[in-house]
Amino acid sequence: MDPVPVWAQVISNTAKLLAEGQPVKIVCFGDSVTGVYYHTGGRRAWCDLLGVALQRLYPLAQLEMINAGISGHTTLDALRRLETDVLRHAPQLVVVMFGLNDVARVSAEAYRSNLRQLVVRLGDHGAETILMTPNHVFPEDPSRPPAKLGDYVEIVRQTGRELDVPVADAFRAYQSVQTADRWEWIRLMSDPIHPNLRGHRLLAETAAHTITGHRVKLAELPRLQPGLPRVVARWQAGAPVRITAMIPFDALIGPALQTLCPGVQVVVTAWDPTGQSIPELAEQAKGNGWPKYQQQPGLDAPDLMVIAVPAAARAANDEEFYRSYAWILNWSQSFNPPRWDCLAILPSVSQPELDQPQRAAALLAHQVILDKDLPVIVRTPGDNTSLARLLTRQLRSLLESAVP
Repeated sequence: MDPVPVWAQVISNTAKLLAEGQPVKIVCFGDSVTGVYYHTGGRRAWCDLLGVALQRLYPLAQLEMINAGISGHTTLDALRRLETDVLRHAPQLVVVMFGLNDVARVSAEAYRSNLRQLVVRLGDHGAETILMTPNHVFPEDPSRPPAKLGDYVEIVRQTGRELDVPVADAFRAYQSVQTADRWEWIRLMSDPIHPNLRGHRLLAETAAHTITGHRVKLAELPRLQPGLPRVVARWQAGAPVRITAMIPFDALIGPALQTLCPGVQVVVTAWDPTGQSIPELAEQAKGNGWPKYQQQPGLDAPDLMVIAVPAAARAANDEEFYRSYAWILNWSQSFNPPRWDCLAILPSVSQPELDQPQRAAALLAHQVILDKDLPVIVRTPGDNTSLARLLTRQLRSLLESAVP
């Protein structure tokens, strides 16, 4: 392990409690990058992963991780909800990460002042604090130009130096990845400003290093079970399971679920992706997904979206494929709170014999799905199991905590 840096003394109380196995509450305080939203699969984010990292570094730790991230919020919102969302928990440590919305709506002077007030008020209540810089973003967002975002990042660093508060420099961590390997940087992002779960791993690793002085890698994460919690809840409540599924799985998903979940009622709506490119399917997903149900709240939302992009779907290049495929998945989830499950199925499941370009596209699709922390059904090379049996077998693994 790396030696503990001098500034780690600032958070010595939290580190001591973690090492001793004493109860520790950590609040992760921020905007949509901190909260649990579609960009990380809707079930966990860097706050949860930071807990995993700290537990690995301190096996005796008794951790309570509290996520206080809300989409669209700035440091001004943070000051308004500091008491209700943070201080009432009496945390030992607060990790503060705001900036991406401040860049668009809050002046640099106000941002600096708000950060200082947050640190002072937290200290007055006995909480140790870490500031985290906002993550690097794609440059096409006009409200967050790279130069201006860089200025706000520097304000976070300056505030940390002036108040003797550690800074977890997520911006620098992302920038380092971009410099070393642009493709790996693209794979950190779910959309132009939000990291996917792969990106959240880097956020958590950066925060854990700042808290402890030790590096930890989160390449392997605990599996989420059940993989389809909404489906399980509807079945156990005796309620019908509403499904929107790309063909041919519109005809297969119902019988498979009925085999595994006796008595379940299934109502399926077909989604035909035939002949569409990856960018065109992203537009279709927008029309089928959460914007539709937010704009028409009286509609019955699905309980499960089944995304099975055909092997023939193409994009202009790998970057367009990755980013557009991410939007197929983004739109196919609910925004917040999670209202339905999303399941991805690779083309080899229904079409075992893929040519070389199709295999490359399927591999890329698999990367997008895993980077976003969504459940996926795959066919391993050489597996000649029938389609219906393969689907049922892998669905069982996603429901294993609920089915016999």
